[in-house]
Amino acid sequence: MTVIRDAEARRSETPGGVMTTFASPTQGGASRALWKVEAKPGAEGPVHDFDSEQVWSWVAGAAIVELGGERYAVAAGDTVVMPARTVRRVLADPGTGYTAVVTGAAGARAFAPDGADYGTPPWIA
Repeated sequence: MTVIRDAEARRSETPGGVMTTFASPTQGGASRALWKVEAKPGAEGPVHDFDSEQVWSWVAGAAIVELGGERYAVAAGDTVVMPARTVRRVLADPGTGYTAVVTGAAGARAFAPDGADYGTPPWIA
């Protein structure tokens, strides 16, 4: 059994917010990745997709999820299953931002809409 203390969690900052890795192959040896996204108010995530499914659960704030050509308003308590190879973007509420807890395949690769390989984000490695 591996216990990962709060002080040991890995934090990755982007212009839109902070991702905190709770568990991943390089953070406790987990076979799946589990992380928290804290998006700044008004942050707009990149248009991209992944080669595997992700499950996002909102715990605070609100967002618009653009997924596969549709738009969904989500808020604390909502969960979105994002299928593999489905273009997505998450837009944080301009007043509150959002916090979500996410799980997905460890080592998943992100791709641009044109298929360019962005690689594996550090928070799921």
